[in-house]
Amino acid sequence: MNQAELIETVATNAGIKKADAAKVVQAVFEGITGALGKGEEVRLAGFGIFEVTERAEREGRNPRTGEVVKIAAAKAPKFKPAKQLRDAVNG
Repeated sequence: MNQAELIETVATNAGIKKADAAKVVQAVFEGITGALGKGEEVRLAGFGIFEVTERAEREGRNPRTGEVVKIAAAKAPKFKPAKQLRDAVNG
């Protein structure tokens, strides 16, 4: 499912126009992104938890030359699905 299909599904299920559904979907994405940008968790009951994890600096190798390169420390978004979501996916 892509974003357009998600908007279509939201519009159909909520009984609203596609334009309004697009605004809702965009607002949800912006809310999640903003909270993660501040280092906050986003907990959605029955769906899961979005959080930010810290990745330490590490060494890697350039596959072409074999040269050792440093990979900088970074923050990365992480998602932990709730039990209800896992159960729905696994049938």
